[in-house]
Amino acid sequence: MPLPDPLPTMVPVIPMRAQTIIAAAVALCLVAAAAWMIAVGGFSGGLVDHDDPPKPIGHFTLNINAAGIVELSQLPGLGPATAQAILTHRDTHGPFTSFEAILDVPGIGDATLAKMRPYIRPIRQRQMLAPTADFPTHPPPTPAAKTAP
Repeated sequence: MPLPDPLPTMVPVIPMRAQTIIAAAVALCLVAAAAWMIAVGGFSGGLVDHDDPPKPIGHFTLNINAAGIVELSQLPGLGPATAQAILTHRDTHGPFTSFEAILDVPGIGDATLAKMRPYIRPIRQRQMLAPTADFPTHPPPTPAAKTAP
């Protein structure tokens, strides 16, 4: 009597031809990833370190007479408390008329103003224009719609 085969024959889950195609696709992806890493600088410092990102290139400016607490808090040298002090001062005394008027806010000195000044749009004086004939103060009256008899 013959002995039974100690190991049963295994049927592959993925056919041999498909395994070759999958292995080639994985190798191609690895080569593409290596080429991309070399193209962007690889380990020579071309990639961004998530713990120490580079300084942002974009430069934002804001209107200090219209900005809210969130926008003001993002100015260099300001936190939420100083931003709230700016809002309170603006509500109490009206809009700022010059950069030097910002120094009246408690907690803002010359050094803080120097840090935040590049991010503040120029403060323009509001000019009140007198109404003229070219610019009527009220819209013209609309003619009454005629109704059919």
